[in-house]
Amino acid sequence: MTALLVRGGPKLTGRIEPSANKNAVLPVLCATLLSDAPIVLRNVPEITDVTRIVDFFGQLGSRVKWNKKAKQLDIDHSTISKSATATLPQAMRASIMMIPGLLHRFGEARLEHEVKGCTLGAREIDPHVAVFRAFGADVSQTGHEIVFRSTGKGEAARMWLEYASVTTTENFILSAFTVKGTSQIVNAACEPHVQEMCSFLELMGAKILGKGTSMVSVEGGVELGGADYTFTEDFHEIATFLALAAVTGGDIAVRNGHPEHFALIDRTFEKFGAEVRHADGWSRLEAPPQLKVEENFTSHLITKVEAAPWPYIPADLLPIFIALGVKAEGQTMFWNKVYEGGLTWHTELSLFGAHTLLCDPHRLITFGGNPLAPATVTSPYIIRVAIALLMVASSIEGESRILDADPIRRAHPNFVDNFVSLGADVKWEK
Repeated sequence: MTALLVRGGPKLTGRIEPSANKNAVLPVLCATLLSDAPIVLRNVPEITDVTRIVDFFGQLGSRVKWNKKAKQLDIDHSTISKSATATLPQAMRASIMMIPGLLHRFGEARLEHEVKGCTLGAREIDPHVAVFRAFGADVSQTGHEIVFRSTGKGEAARMWLEYASVTTTENFILSAFTVKGTSQIVNAACEPHVQEMCSFLELMGAKILGKGTSMVSVEGGVELGGADYTFTEDFHEIATFLALAAVTGGDIAVRNGHPEHFALIDRTFEKFGAEVRHADGWSRLEAPPQLKVEENFTSHLITKVEAAPWPYIPADLLPIFIALGVKAEGQTMFWNKVYEGGLTWHTELSLFGAHTLLCDPHRLITFGGNPLAPATVTSPYIIRVAIALLMVASSIEGESRILDADPIRRAHPNFVDNFVSLGADVKWEK
């Protein structure tokens, strides 16, 4: 068990250079399997899942050089043997995005039936199976494994997703390059990290129409080349540090090259009385004297924060706004329309003295502005829940502990160091 010891109370101030988005880096790494040309990736974060994928590439026989200090990763898959075998990393959801590249190279891939990731609830594999079958793969189960085999009869496909799933969309796009013709996906996910994967593929020579929209077309059968790509800042991390300023009464500026993604995020901060300003490549939040929930013009309705697929507020950001809801005077309803297991951690907030009410698996009400006290709390295996608990602890004078805080390392390599640079008193302990 790894815990974070937090001595809360200080107002956090300063400037932060955020890391790249885990949810952009991992699919891009998976996409590199579609090319034998040399690839250079820059601003690569040293996080757990990147290490797992790099190790996997090494097992395949790829030539990989990772300069962690420079955050540069050089990849050459031309050295992979046709007879190579390797075990897919099972401790991360991104493993499933290796399938298109492995089918392309070996004609077969195997995956543990229960693909792990954050404990957010049921995360079915059926949409991915439908994608692989649409492109001509045979999918079967053997014991605890799912076996994917290429039939050699794949052709262009058109799919209309029931749900705008990020990883399903990414798997469709990657699979489309393995067959000839133009494939199209309707109700595609359009999150910034999906757009970033498409931008990387375009550098490799891909032809993609509709990037950033719900209808994406991909021209398949195109030989993909090399690329030199620099990852942009993670909008999750940017929003998180801005929220830290709000919850601790501080003043934090964060490097942000894409403020155009922040209109709804900014509006959500305003619901708690906090204002974000964007200028000269930086986003800044100077906390008001008191966070206060904005009252609706329709006075009999409670203020809501609704999380759903982009361009809604991302479900991954909902925990940090729940932390604001706990601190802000007033009542807020949080609605997670994505995961039925994304709000069960609210009981940990009560250990700080927070008042919350879980209406059902998808809706939570916070009754904020009440006095809070230090506590020892336990994080579920959800990245931004661990951060949200850390945020609340940082806003309370006294010593708190966040047990099982390791999920933070899956997405943010220098999060605690950045935290300390802002004036926080926090450290890892076993």
